Amino acid sequence: MPTFEYSGRTTSGATVTGSLDAKNKEELQKFLRRQKIVVTNVKRKRKDIQINIGKKVKSVDLSRFTRQFATMIEAGLPLVQCLDILSSQSPNKIFAKAIGDIRDSVAGGSTLAAALGKHKSIFDELYVNMVEAGEIGGALETILKRLADYREKTDRLRRKVKGAMVYPAIISVFAVGVTIIMLAFIIPIFAAMFEGLGAELPGPTKFVLALSNFIRGNFIIFILLIIGLAVAFRLMNKNPKTKLYIDKMKLSLPVLGMLIKKTAISRFTRTLGTLLKSGVNLIDALGITGKASGNLVLQQAIQHAMISISEGETITTPLEEAKIFPPMVLQMIGVGEKTGNLDGMLSKIAEFYDEEVDAAVDALTAMIEPIVIMVLGVVIGGLLISMYLPMFDIIGQIQ
Repeated sequence: MPTFEYSGRTTSGATVTGSLDAKNKEELQKFLRRQKIVVTNVKRKRKDIQINIGKKVKSVDLSRFTRQFATMIEAGLPLVQCLDILSSQSPNKIFAKAIGDIRDSVAGGSTLAAALGKHKSIFDELYVNMVEAGEIGGALETILKRLADYREKTDRLRRKVKGAMVYPAIISVFAVGVTIIMLAFIIPIFAAMFEGLGAELPGPTKFVLALSNFIRGNFIIFILLIIGLAVAFRLMNKNPKTKLYIDKMKLSLPVLGMLIKKTAISRFTRTLGTLLKSGVNLIDALGITGKASGNLVLQQAIQHAMISISEGETITTPLEEAKIFPPMVLQMIGVGEKTGNLDGMLSKIAEFYDEEVDAAVDALTAMIEPIVIMVLGVVIGGLLISMYLPMFDIIGQIQ
C-alpha cells in the first residue's frame, strides 16, 4: 500500500503535516476529513534511495543498544556522550558507524528521534515514534526502558517460535535428502541385481523401482521444480494480494495456525500497549502497530479499526470481524477502552499470551517430533522392505 504525505489545517486553524498509508489520495482525503482536517496538499511519498546497511544489524544488537542506552541516560550521562560510548563499544562496525552518525546529528542540534529516523533500515517507525514521544514528554529514560523491555520480550518470543521449528525442519530436510539419495543411488544397485534373477517382482518393489527411474531420469527437472516452487512462494509472499491469501491460509492451519494466531495477538497487544503507554495517540499507534504486525489479515483489521475510531466507534468491532481475536481478548480490549485503561489491559493480554505461546510451542514440539520420526521410519523402512521382498520370495522358494 503506498504512503502519502499530507498537509492541512484543523478547525482551530493549526497547521498539521504527516504521512499515512492509503489505497489512493481520495481514500486518504476522506479519512482526514473525518478527522476534521482541511487538506491543502497531498502527494505520494517517494521511497528513499539509500544503502540498506540495516539488514546486517541483528535484532539482538538493537535490543542490547537500547538497554545500555537507557541505563546510561538513567545514570545521568549527557546524550551525546552516551552515543559516543555506545558507538565505540559496539562490536558491529556497521551499527557503530550508524550510532556515530546519530551522535553527530544530535551534537549538531537535531533531536534524537530525527537522527534515528535517518536510519530507517535499523530503527523502525515504532522505535522512532516512541523516542519522539519520550523527548516531547521529557521522559526519554522511561521510554527507553519500555522500549528495551518491549524489544527483549519480542526477541524472546521470536526465538522461542523459531527454535521450535528448527528441529522438525532439520529432520524433514534430512528425511527428504535420505529418500532422494536412496532412490537415486542405492535403489538402482538393487535393480541391477533383480534383473539377473529374472523372477516376477512384487508390486511394492515395482513401484519403488519405477519411482527411482523417474527421479534419475528427471533429476535436474526435479531440482529445478523445487527451486521454482521456493522462488514462486517468495514472490507470492511479496505481492499484497497473494500474501493476504497466504496469511489467511497460515491462520487456518490445524495446529501451527493456532500458534501463529497466538503469536500475532501477543505482538499486537504488546506493541499497541507499549505505544499508548509511551504517549503516542491511538490512531498513530494503530498505524505503526499495523505495519509491525507481520500479517496482512491483522493489518487490514487494524486499518478498519483506525477508520472506526475516527468515525466515533469502538476498536473492537473491526477486530472481531478479522476472526483472529478470541471473545475474551475482545472483551478485555472493550473494557480497557471504556475505563480509559486500554494500555494497561493490552499489557495484561500480552503477558497472558506470552505464556500461551510458550505452552503452544512446547505442545507443538512434543507433537511434531514423534510424527516426523514416524514418517521418516515409514518412508525409509518402506523403501528397504520393498527392496528385500524379492529376496524373501527367493529364500522361500529355496526352502
